[in-house]
Amino acid sequence: MRASAAELGVGFALRAVNERVPQAAPRLGAVSKTRPADMVIEAYGHGQRTFGDNYVQELLEKTSNPKILSSCPEIKWHFIGHLQKQNVNKLMAVPNLFMLQTVDLAKLADKVNSSWQKKGSTEKLTVMIQINTDGEDSKHGLPPSGTIAMVEHIKANCPSLEFVRLMTIGSFGHDLNQGPNPDFQVLVSLREELCKKLSIPADQVELNMGVSMDFQHAIEVGSTNVRIGSTMGLLKETCPRQDRS
Repeated sequence: MRASAAELGVGFALRAVNERVPQAAPRLGAVSKTRPADMVIEAYGHGQRTFGDNYVQELLEKTSNPKILSSCPEIKWHFIGHLQKQNVNKLMAVPNLFMLQTVDLAKLADKVNSSWQKKGSTEKLTVMIQINTDGEDSKHGLPPSGTIAMVEHIKANCPSLEFVRLMTIGSFGHDLNQGPNPDFQVLVSLREELCKKLSIPADQVELNMGVSMDFQHAIEVGSTNVRIGSTMGLLKETCPRQDRS
């Protein structure tokens, strides 16, 4: 019987994922939502530096954990869930917050910019714009038609934010026998349109698409950043709580 990734440990799981990522690999973000501090610390010890959480309160608890603070000085936290405006100030107070992945409203961008300025950081907060590529009502994100206007708004009105990527969740369970995932294709086309319209070099706008179940396909069609959670085995099999997204 083959041992599971959870039984073999975090290091094995990370190596297993990285072996499936081609050379010139995209950045690998580990989804740490619902995962205990010890698991984050172990993954950090094996070289993982970027971790994403969905819930502000859970992220606050992790980032104030003395063990994580002492063991993970170079950790980079990404917020990957839907952010409500009333939670912006709480999120901006997170130590080592590096990126907000889910900007989808101009008013939200304005509030994040203002709160980050009040924090007094010497670095800009990097942000992604979330696009709802498949139009599902259950998903957050801008419609594709609003992408250029949102980028223009951030560049003109949010000096403390740095737009770096477009992201989409995309439809789950796409049958690759029917061709490439159309949601990924929409995001690739949006980048081309955006860069042409605003005269931005294409290599300055990254794409975040692909999760555990489809990250290899996402890389093949152009993703520069992927989120890995359940594929790492340990992140699913050793945690009794169920993912809430």
